[in-house]
Amino acid sequence: MLQAATIGDRILELVKEIHGCTLEEITQRFPDLHWYDVYIEVERLSRSGKLRLIHTSVLSTIVLRLP
Repeated sequence: MLQAATIGDRILELVKEIHGCTLEEITQRFPDLHWYDVYIEVERLSRSGKLRLIHTSVLSTIVLRLP
């Protein structure tokens, strides 16, 4: 039986595909996910070392990258 991809799996796959994507791009690509769920999962992935959050000065954008 195949397991459905978790929110974290989906986010990591997108970040791998689009180097340097933003939170906004994730929520646009996954309209079935609530922005808050994306934000919480990004924070969890960042704390576990699976994702890097880079704060830019341009409009206070957060760019997501793989470590």
